[in-house]
Amino acid sequence: MPADKAGIIPRLRPRSAFPTQPVSPLNERPMSTALRPSACPGLLRIVQALDGGICRIKLNGGSISADQAEAVADAAEQFAGGAIEATNRANLQIRGIGEQSAALIERLLAAGLGPRTAAGDDVRNLMLSPAAGIDRQMQIDTRGLAGQILDTLQSHPRFHELSAKFAVQLDGGEALAMLEHPHDLWLSAFEGDGETLLAFGLAGCPTDRALGAVSPEHGHALVVAVLELFLESARPEQTRMRHLLDELPLSAFIEQLGRRLPIKALSHWQRTAVADDLHIGVHRQNTPGRLYIGAVPALGRLDPAMLRGAAQLARRFGNGSLRFTPWQSLLVPDVKASDAAKVLEGLEQLNLLTRAAEPLARLIACTGSNGCGKGLADTKQDARHLATLLPSTLNVHLSGCPRSCAAAHCAPVTLLAVSPGHYDLYFRDATLPGFGALHARNLTIEVAATLLDARSRSPLDA
Repeated sequence: MPADKAGIIPRLRPRSAFPTQPVSPLNERPMSTALRPSACPGLLRIVQALDGGICRIKLNGGSISADQAEAVADAAEQFAGGAIEATNRANLQIRGIGEQSAALIERLLAAGLGPRTAAGDDVRNLMLSPAAGIDRQMQIDTRGLAGQILDTLQSHPRFHELSAKFAVQLDGGEALAMLEHPHDLWLSAFEGDGETLLAFGLAGCPTDRALGAVSPEHGHALVVAVLELFLESARPEQTRMRHLLDELPLSAFIEQLGRRLPIKALSHWQRTAVADDLHIGVHRQNTPGRLYIGAVPALGRLDPAMLRGAAQLARRFGNGSLRFTPWQSLLVPDVKASDAAKVLEGLEQLNLLTRAAEPLARLIACTGSNGCGKGLADTKQDARHLATLLPSTLNVHLSGCPRSCAAAHCAPVTLLAVSPGHYDLYFRDATLPGFGALHARNLTIEVAATLLDARSRSPLDA
């Protein structure tokens, strides 16, 4: 269909709704137990997997109170198989849900973990730095603006038409920030010419070249304008910003955006990468004498005892809250420096990893064939075996199929399952799509470990 005079493609019809399903406890919204296999789980929509139903709990800015964390642990223990996952979008998932899905949802809603409106559950996809408000390098505290954006996403009926995968990132310039996950819209704070601005970009990452900037007071208006313009421009099958921009010139989108709010041109600004491993171990906050302590559940998997234990540490030594991160880890914030050793000891007693040098802390793996019908190998078990064979400096992603559910970005090293216990080996290459450059095929874990160890020792890779 031809574009209009402004270069914007008119929308053909409203996006179709999900088919009617059993009623959920919140405002009698249809709750799915039989959606299409590719559907994203939510709190009100249980998606089936090989190991049972999956419920995804979207956390505001990755933050959860100790009481809420205990409610998640209780729900996973009472109404599911006890498996809890930290996700790469700083959320939590409960796996292995059976016939008591309604009771599980009721328990989580009672703990205040649900959306403000039932239809807004899918679109609460706003990722912050796990250290928002406490990071020593931050330019702005993004939590106030984040609250405005989340309220609008949930209360604005038009935005409920967005795909459950449509995502926004708000970066306050923190040192602890995930800069590799692509988002449909990203905003990143920086200081330029004596003023603080929010650079922004579309269908990419904060390390991409920015398309422009707005003042922080226009941050909310920018998000609203981008989402409204996307919904006005995209056809129903164009569910992500990248789909629209494959067809619509970026210049046309920015021109339309500039008619809705003041945008400042940027010539050369680009977000730079920061130090690794700030999500694990002990780190100073912007308040003297206060620390946050990061810990990694091996391969992103927690059990109820781990989550309860972390909640108790947060209540006793922190501010009574936990923050989950895009590295599938958690933080205990606002710990007194004098209590750091006690918190570290407590986390380690829970079998949480607190040192970046531990190889298992650097591996990520999807559910694999043990819980997913598409998985070609038991990636969790294979990753644990690989961790015993690898040096501590390698970041490796094991994926049971090409969908790459465990990693929202291209990892430096990917092992893609081809059969039980066998993987193709890829190395990240910015010039290539997908996992990068194929290095070797059909490797056992032992052979893959030998190749990776040799590569890590090569002076060409030092």
